[in-house]
Amino acid sequence: MTAPVIPPSPTREEYAEQYAAALAANGDETIFDRTEPYGLFVEWLEDAKRYEPNDANAMSLATVTGDGTPDCRIVLLKDVDGRGFTFYSNRESAKGQALGEAPVAALAFHWKSLRRQVRVRGRVEPVTPAEADAYFASRARESQIGAWASNQSRPMDDRAVLEDAIARETGRFEGQDVPRPERWTGWRVIPDQVEFWRDRPFRLHDRLLFTRDGDGWTTSRLQP
Repeated sequence: MTAPVIPPSPTREEYAEQYAAALAANGDETIFDRTEPYGLFVEWLEDAKRYEPNDANAMSLATVTGDGTPDCRIVLLKDVDGRGFTFYSNRESAKGQALGEAPVAALAFHWKSLRRQVRVRGRVEPVTPAEADAYFASRARESQIGAWASNQSRPMDDRAVLEDAIARETGRFEGQDVPRPERWTGWRVIPDQVEFWRDRPFRLHDRLLFTRDGDGWTTSRLQP
């Protein structure tokens, strides 16, 4: 096996050339005047929507099972407000089972074009049935059918198994609205900590940490 070629650290000249746009975007010191994380997160997400080519709301979701086995995957953020960060999936999936055993999670957003990152850690609670119903109703019909057809994270012999299930469920719901499967739901990550990271030259990055303190937040700057 040929060893992969790992890109070297940038030179001084490469930093000056490659980081010019990031320096312009990430030089605002007023981010350290914030008293809560959600407003800053929404601003950064709006920036990401303008610059990221795909899925600005993509995030890594890290979970742990009851026996301490960690896992991580990419999911899509579907809502954020003063209560936390919300995503949806199948309760019977690997992530759903892990969250049932240990209702804690970590999230990581990485917006490479902006050279920014946000990390979230906290406890997890299910959304209400009404919230799950409302979001499920907003999905494309094909995605709704897929939620019925897929036994997410379960083994299958070949893709024909899934395609047959899609055909079966398509016929079953022909001419009617597709209801939400009971196993399909959402979770809200209620953060204890939210860290904002932005790139600076020579690995001397800016880091701003919000830590929950009762009904409010404390902030601290972290060394890079």
